[in-house]
Amino acid sequence: QVQVVESGGGLVQAGGSLRLSCTLSALTSDEDFDEYVMAWFRQTPDKERERISCIGWDGQRKSPVQFYKASVKGRFTISRDSLKNTVYLQMTGLKVEDTAVYYCVADRVPVGPRTCPRDDVSRWGQGTRVTVSS
Repeated sequence: QVQVVESGGGLVQAGGSLRLSCTLSALTSDEDFDEYVMAWFRQTPDKERERISCIGWDGQRKSPVQFYKASVKGRFTISRDSLKNTVYLQMTGLKVEDTAVYYCVADRVPVGPRTCPRDDVSRWGQGTRVTVSS
C-alpha cells in the first residue's frame, strides 16, 4: 500500500518560513504519482481538522489546479514534483495561529478533473508538527 510521509516541520518565529514535504512511496507498478490528488490538512487540540490546500488536475490532466483556504491564501504555496513523488507546502509569513500538526493526504484519481482528495478513500500521513513562536 502506498505510504504517505511528511517532513519539514519545526519551530519558527512569527514571520518566518518553512517548507513541508510529502512523499509517496511503495507505489505499485501500475500506479503513478501523477494519478494522485494531494492535500494538506492541519489540526490543533482545540480545533477540528481543517483542509488548507490541495493540488489536483484539470480535465485534460495537463495543468495542476490548486485550492487554498482563505486563511493561508497568499502566504502558502502548494506544488508537486513528479520526479520525486513529492508535494511541497511552502509556508511564508507564518503566524502563531499556524501552529498545528500538518497532515498530508493522498487520493488516487487516475482520470478526470479533481482538485482535492475525496474524504472517504484518502490515505493520510502521520503528520509533522509546526510551531510558530511570537
